[in-house]
Amino acid sequence: MGWIITIILGGLAGWIAEKIMKADHGLLTNIILGILGAAVLNFILGTLLGLYSSDSWIAYLIVAIIGACGLIAIWRAIRGRA
Repeated sequence: MGWIITIILGGLAGWIAEKIMKADHGLLTNIILGILGAAVLNFILGTLLGLYSSDSWIAYLIVAIIGACGLIAIWRAIRGRA
């Protein structure tokens, strides 16, 4: 996927994850969460199940949203314990 599309879909995924998790982040954080969430979950799904979401932008968006929600949950768990 191209870099511009990746940034746009990452921002959209981060924004949707922000709304689902009732968090309050900025645009840059949403983009980073969306891109990192997609990368991490793609790696996990690819390693464990041999599945990758790079075939379509809808699959990429869904994986990015789930991954970003996971990153928000992990961040909250770490921050809550500190």
